[in-house]
Amino acid sequence: MPVIRPLANPALVLAGALALTGCSGSEAAIPDHPTWHNAEVNAVSRTASAAGVAATTSLKPDGTLETVALDLATGRKLWSHPATMAGRLPGMGVPAPAIVETAPGQAVAVAVDPTRQGRWNATLVGRDARTGERRWSRPVHSTFGPQRCGRLVCVSEHTALTGARVSVLDPATGETRWKLSGIAEVEWSDDSRAVFLRLARHPVLEARDLKNGEVAWRLPVEQALGAGVDLSGGWSFGATASNLIGYVAPYTNPKTGRVSAFGLFSVKLADGTVNWMRPSVVRVYPSGSPAFAPVVRPVDQQGRYGGFARLDAESGRVLGQIPVTQVPEAGWWLAFPSRMEKLGFLRHGKPGDAFDLATGRSAEVKNERGWSFCVTDPKPLPLKDQTPGFYSVASLCEFRLADGARVSGSGAPPTWFTGSHGGWRIWRDEKGGLHGIKDGAGTAPGMYG
Repeated sequence: MPVIRPLANPALVLAGALALTGCSGSEAAIPDHPTWHNAEVNAVSRTASAAGVAATTSLKPDGTLETVALDLATGRKLWSHPATMAGRLPGMGVPAPAIVETAPGQAVAVAVDPTRQGRWNATLVGRDARTGERRWSRPVHSTFGPQRCGRLVCVSEHTALTGARVSVLDPATGETRWKLSGIAEVEWSDDSRAVFLRLARHPVLEARDLKNGEVAWRLPVEQALGAGVDLSGGWSFGATASNLIGYVAPYTNPKTGRVSAFGLFSVKLADGTVNWMRPSVVRVYPSGSPAFAPVVRPVDQQGRYGGFARLDAESGRVLGQIPVTQVPEAGWWLAFPSRMEKLGFLRHGKPGDAFDLATGRSAEVKNERGWSFCVTDPKPLPLKDQTPGFYSVASLCEFRLADGARVSGSGAPPTWFTGSHGGWRIWRDEKGGLHGIKDGAGTAPGMYG
């Protein structure tokens, strides 16, 4: 069953569609906030955090993976341990560890270790997030990796077998609370409920009580986007205070040549009611989480792209758009400023274009800057003993639209890209180093949800 998430490095998608010694320092242009930079890691996954600890999956020089834990306040490396993937699909990207707070100031980090036991290909291990001390282990045959679901851990198991399931575990002990048959991924959770995307021929969003697994509501994705949804093209979700916004990308069936149903939609977290839907639009890259200022392009039945539109995540209405007649000819990459109020068309080493997203009018590019992918032709990760085709998460760099040149000494990428957790924003630079800055107090979604 080929189910593939959006590419870990969306730069592959055309833009239409240390210890800290010697490595710490402040992020330029933002001198008034706590910052750190750890160049000791080569982070290739997203970063998860809880109870003052951040955790990521890092690539070692020999091509193997390791789980790395960092002190969130300083970026100092706390511990590391070998990690692996056992059954993960390339399009899903390298998974981050799951890190769950078990008591005030305490958390457990859960990752897949390369320990084989008979017919088991790896071992799921829970460790004290701050010390790395092993708490429990669980053998696995094949898995997409662990996820935090509320105050529990959800892990897909036997994903390469007919008896695939999701096990919901106590992070402190590893004990099973309940199980869900089939393959599913957690798209949102709080302390009492989680919303799963069931990965099947006819995918379904399903909210379940985390205490006992009872179903609170169900929504077939095709009810929102139309018949013929195929998750092979990828998907992404993000949440506002009360709604879950989902995006399913188009997929062309190689046998029939038909394009699957695709688009953006919103459902109420309380009861699964569809708030709004925008079928036949593609999400652009880079951009924010679907739950924050989604920018899309409509696609007609002949596969022709329209202009660009910024949507309101709460209502789905168009906040601003650039008609297709204004879109420059090919050869550009998208670039957004920090507030996403403008849309830039970046041409590396050449003058670009910019438009005001609210009015759709052309903007003077003389002083315009925009954030875009640092690398537009990323190379696959040189992973040892793994299926080829994995990429690290993307990095953003700032560019001048007037001449297409990189801006040196830029500060933190925009919040719409990094997201924020408890006021901390963490991002990966193009060399794999991690940066952190505390410039707020809340939690907000970023490009990766």
